[in-house]
Amino acid sequence: MGWISWLCPGIQLKRWLLLFTAGVIVCAFSLAVLFNNQVMGMAEELLFRISYLTTGKYGNSVTYVIGITGMLLGICVMIYAVKRIVRSVVEAVSPESSGSLMETIFTQRKLSSGPAITAIGGGTGLSTMLRGMKFITGNCTAVVTVGDDGGSSGRLRQDLGIIPPGDLRKCLVAMADREPLMERVMQFRFKGDSYLSGHSLGNLFLAAVAETEGGMEQGLEAASQLFNVRGKVIPSTLQSIQLAADMTDGTFVLGQAEIAQARKKVRRLRMIPEKVPAVKSAVEAILNADILILGPGSLYTSVICNLLVPEIREAVLQSKAIKIYICNVMTQPGETDGYGAYDHVKAMIDYAGEQFLDYVVVNRQEISEEQKKIYKAKDQEPITPDIEKIEQLGIKVIPARLVSKSDMVRHDPQKLAQVIMSLTYRLRLFGRGFVFFDYFFMRHNMRKISKMLERK
Repeated sequence: MGWISWLCPGIQLKRWLLLFTAGVIVCAFSLAVLFNNQVMGMAEELLFRISYLTTGKYGNSVTYVIGITGMLLGICVMIYAVKRIVRSVVEAVSPESSGSLMETIFTQRKLSSGPAITAIGGGTGLSTMLRGMKFITGNCTAVVTVGDDGGSSGRLRQDLGIIPPGDLRKCLVAMADREPLMERVMQFRFKGDSYLSGHSLGNLFLAAVAETEGGMEQGLEAASQLFNVRGKVIPSTLQSIQLAADMTDGTFVLGQAEIAQARKKVRRLRMIPEKVPAVKSAVEAILNADILILGPGSLYTSVICNLLVPEIREAVLQSKAIKIYICNVMTQPGETDGYGAYDHVKAMIDYAGEQFLDYVVVNRQEISEEQKKIYKAKDQEPITPDIEKIEQLGIKVIPARLVSKSDMVRHDPQKLAQVIMSLTYRLRLFGRGFVFFDYFFMRHNMRKISKMLERK
């Protein structure tokens, strides 16, 4: 139909285009009168007569008043018409959009020009941080471990021969633009005695998309578009791997789930096979990052396991980004029993092969005695900050209040985002024009995190 389709009734554009045209005509007429255009002689004569009848003498005062008033009126009509045209287009293209259009455009522009942040990890810890990071920058990439072999992910991995989708799913949900609803749907687990029992709908969805698109990497890209994900989610490798650990008591444990359940102290973590290729886009995201974040999450089975992929480890060491490790709040039975923040950092350095961290974020918020008793029964205790010991390694420690207000002792997405935001502001890493105003923009965006958490 071409341009004729714009004339069809019901699209609610013609009326506003006509109104805009009327505003242009009024402005043109008013300018002609204002600047004494001879073509408008008749109108000018009429205005002079009005001036004589109202003031008793001929003059240009009424002409000026009517000209300026008409021009302002025409401009107002044009602005209103343009606003309604834009609203009609937006409502047709995105009927679920809410809030101010200008605020939406402004926010998207600011997020798209934010710093390039790459976060490495897995599990619940990484997804918790990503919930806050998506309100700071739209250039956030999550490089996620694929060593999970338990639960729904383990079953799909064994039955379909795909990399485990569980941690990838959590990160996609965390970075989705409509997260609360998306999380309820994607986290749904089937019950009963059928084959689907215990499976997460999100895991099945990713498995289906990966099969449809020809691979998990392509499937994640397609899912990101469907969920309007702010950023990217990339697996550290597409190869099937297994985590293995030599324990301090001399035993050998195979499998991520078995390591977590063994309740023994890890002496050395290994990956089988030892050498697997990294995903190219994951390596590029690490090398091109302004800020590189490791953690939070299970020290060995969520964070360090990524460093066992040779190309990932080399990229982390070669990257010119500011490197930050976010230490956990509580110890994890079987992995970090008796560990303080210094022990976490030392383990990271040992597996990387050299000291590479610039900052370590540790919790300084007190845990209530009631919470300590609850976690003590689970063989968990608060991690000591060890600020002086860590700074002796040449690393700057950032102590902060990081614990959420819920009964569970875990990181608060808003507090984590504020720490990263403040550090970003101090370092002035916005190579694309970061100014003081951007700091207040990000502070304003923190309110959205609180509202999002309240809806959950």
